[in-house]
Amino acid sequence: MWLIPLGFIIGAYGTLVGAGGGFVVVPLLLLLLLYRNENPEIITSISLAVIFFNALSGSVAYARMRRIDYKAGILFSAAAIPGAILGALTTAFIPRLAFDVLFGLLLVIASVYLLLHPIKVQGTSSRETLQAHSQNPIEANHSRKKRLYKLAVGMVLSLCVGYLSSLLGIGGGIIHVPVLVRLLDFPVHIATATSHFILAVMALTGTIVHIATGTFYHGIRRTIALSTGVICGAQLGALFSNRLSGTWIIRGLAVALGLVGLRILLIALL
Repeated sequence: MWLIPLGFIIGAYGTLVGAGGGFVVVPLLLLLLLYRNENPEIITSISLAVIFFNALSGSVAYARMRRIDYKAGILFSAAAIPGAILGALTTAFIPRLAFDVLFGLLLVIASVYLLLHPIKVQGTSSRETLQAHSQNPIEANHSRKKRLYKLAVGMVLSLCVGYLSSLLGIGGGIIHVPVLVRLLDFPVHIATATSHFILAVMALTGTIVHIATGTFYHGIRRTIALSTGVICGAQLGALFSNRLSGTWIIRGLAVALGLVGLRILLIALL
């Protein structure tokens, strides 16, 4: 039962930063004694299922706020699906130690990048600005040629993110949000909402693959408990996103990634 309030916290924070909470769920399962000897595919299958419910709940909340760029979200989701399927199938062939080291390094690298290259955001976006961008932020102030180029870049990157997210069970939001903001010029609040929409599709795809391959047979009760918490927490995270500037959202994400990544590396290597 203690996983329900824990899931609530994961859901709130994961939705706030647009990362889906996978970067918290996977370390949690890696650090719990019950999962010290489990195969990576079992851990990722539980995490992806929890991420799906978190992203679904958060996407519903963000949809009511009109923050999701559906055109980019649908295109990027379609590109991410093949990667998510391949990632879910590849997980079974990765040794546990290699999985821990790879996951820890990814988190530390992402943290350092975000801290060294802060995203400059002038305060919290107004409601009018968010609504204007939500119509189609990727097309704002760009020529047709540049819009098509950015969409193509986003789709290629989404394919890679889909693979990594399904492989590691992290959902991909920790990669997608910086990509949407830095490379595709999305406002941070639109990026977190659109990222959540993409996460829901990617996580569902990976979960279905794990169910089809018979991997998702352990930890069903824990998945239900965590998912119950994240569904409620995601609503709170979306609400609080109105009160935080994009800069602080990204900083909070960077610090969390670094601390968790270092913790996993220390346990794996010592």
